[in-house]
Order: sequence, then structure tokens, then C-alpha cells
Amino acid sequence: MSGLESLYQELILDHAKNRRGFGLAEPGAHSATVHQRNPICGDEITLRVSVEDDRITSVTWEGAGCSISQASASMLVALLQEDGGDEGMPRADAEALIASFRESLRSRGKIPLDEETFADAAALSGVSKFTARVKCAMLAWVALEEGLRQA
Repeated sequence: MSGLESLYQELILDHAKNRRGFGLAEPGAHSATVHQRNPICGDEITLRVSVEDDRITSVTWEGAGCSISQASASMLVALLQEDGGDEGMPRADAEALIASFRESLRSRGKIPLDEETFADAAALSGVSKFTARVKCAMLAWVALEEGLRQA
């Protein structure tokens, strides 16, 4: 295993154990709660997103599953918090991130996730080579996408 692969594995394990955004916040006036399940491996997530003035003000979640699904949800929340700052990430920016993440994970390793754009979530690039694991990594991102449609 290369040094970079080892680092990515450590990031995934860290996020799976120290889950950012874990624990559902109280629903707000402009929030949506979405439940997603991966029937192939049993991963589940319930994600709550709050949106005000077309900006994501909060994303919290609860779930259970493999390290990849748990780490991916944690990495998504960390990314939204870092890039959104105190004002929250614009909905359009989050939708663009989701689309780029999906494209990369469906590329079977041909399109790596950019570290500048995806921060720790770039560690999930290698998942795209394992078709059965793509749904694990996508679960929280699909839940956010659905939540943004509903909020």
C-alpha cells in the first residue's frame, strides 16, 4: 500500500469513528428529513438538512453501516461546514458538489476527486474502482440531494 493510500485509509477510519454532524438536530421551519437505505449491504442513513435564503445552514445525520458509508456522511458534513462557513453553503454549490462526486464515483477510477474541492472526501476516490462500494459512499450524498429538493 502506498503512503497516499495509507493516509486515505486513515482518513476514512477517522471519519467513521469520529463522525462529524452525527445526531439529528431539531427540525426547523425550512428543513427536510430523508431516510436512505442501501439494500445490498444494509447501510442506512437519516439526514436532516436546513436551508434558509437558499443556503444550507445545517446538516446532521444518524445512521449505521460500513466504514465507507459512515465516513462519507461525516466527510460530507465537514465539507459543507468548511466551505459554507458561518453563512452556510449556497444550495447550488452543494448540488454541483453532489454531481461532481457522483461523476467521479461512477468513473471506475478515471476521474479522481480533487482535494482542493472535496477536502477529506477526496480519500473516497479509490471507492470508484469497486462498483459494489459506490452505493455505500453515495448514500449520504443522495440523502442530501433529496433533502435539498424537499427543503
